[in-house]
Amino acid sequence: MYKRKELLVTSFALFSLFFGAGNLLLPPLLGYTAGEDWLWVSIGFMVTAVLIPIIGILAHAKLQGTMFDFAKKVSPTFSYVYCILVYVISAAIPSPRTASATHEIAIHPAFGTSPLLTSLIYFALVLVFVLNRSKILSLIGKFLTPLIVIMLLMVISIGLYSSSLPNSPTLEVPLVSGLLEGYQTFDAIGAVVVGAVIIVSLNFKNVSVDAFDAKRALIRRAGFIAGFGLFVIYAGLISVGAYYGTEINIDDTLSSDMQRANLLRGISISALGTFGNTVLSILISLACFTTAIGIVAGTADYFKGLLGNSQTVFVVTAIIASVLGVVVGQLDFGTIIMVALPILMFIYPITIVLILLNVVPDRYATKLVFRAVVITTFMFSLPDVLSFLVPPETIQPIVAIIPLAKYNLGWVIPAFTVFLATLFLQRLNRK
Repeated sequence: MYKRKELLVTSFALFSLFFGAGNLLLPPLLGYTAGEDWLWVSIGFMVTAVLIPIIGILAHAKLQGTMFDFAKKVSPTFSYVYCILVYVISAAIPSPRTASATHEIAIHPAFGTSPLLTSLIYFALVLVFVLNRSKILSLIGKFLTPLIVIMLLMVISIGLYSSSLPNSPTLEVPLVSGLLEGYQTFDAIGAVVVGAVIIVSLNFKNVSVDAFDAKRALIRRAGFIAGFGLFVIYAGLISVGAYYGTEINIDDTLSSDMQRANLLRGISISALGTFGNTVLSILISLACFTTAIGIVAGTADYFKGLLGNSQTVFVVTAIIASVLGVVVGQLDFGTIIMVALPILMFIYPITIVLILLNVVPDRYATKLVFRAVVITTFMFSLPDVLSFLVPPETIQPIVAIIPLAKYNLGWVIPAFTVFLATLFLQRLNRK
């Protein structure tokens, strides 16, 4: 059986590995635009930014393998391609995005330095922590996460205490807006990446948990605790944005990323005075830094296992991921989000169905079910991807006939229908 200290450290580490740049910047502006509808938008956001990621951790607890195990029932070849794609995307987008957010909000306003200098120092430190990965779980779980949580709760509680009436709502379908905004946190993808980091770190540290069932219980309970923490923080940030945003001028002519930054900075300063700027800078830096560590470590772990469990491969991959982070980190936060959107619309639905299928009992999640549902999800998510790449009128006839396609959720009903139909056909075949 695991110790209570191990449960808390693992829970805090999971929370911190999830909680990065997008997780901090996206919710307040979402609440600001939702206004009185902030509760509905929160529910949507929680589905894709909390519920699905935590189910992903539960799937890791069940499998206790690598990310390869998530997709191997489709086919080994598909799983290799999927894993490589996810890790390359993670190293090329969310990881550099953490450096970009740290520079724009925490470093540049205080020191006026270039993005290149910030990225070089940032990823040099990330690389040092990753190469000393035996200490990752303890350092993040014992020290960095409690500091992040304390700062967040301080800003949220003071902000809500002195808040006013919310804005008028500006979102047509708040629930769907919350769902799609949750995509941009990358948390579902993060679940399959950092969940593997947690498992490897537990094995590497030789904690008291060695039995499969005991380790599964530890990971599952840590996932629930981390999920509850994410729920509280997200709901707090969204509600603060809704209620406190009326008192802050975020300048609608600015880009959305600068609006997010100005709103969060305004809330911090209003809640904590001039000290709020310092708190925000430290908060952004820590939240982004821990997420980048998880992504780079997870990527290096995967390629190490793929290529003969070589420590040299681990080091080289970590260096390449860090260099890629420096290069892409020169882009601003908003540009990285715009590049990420079509990629997210492609990989996110597949990731979601793989997570859900991996927590379904094995007698229902057969190889045939995996293949049928994943292929269906891929086909019906293509219009969402194409909507960012071609003129809207080109795919409008297709969108018009697919349920929920106008909300970028056209894959949901077909995937669920195929899941049920495949189960029914399998049952008939057995009889």
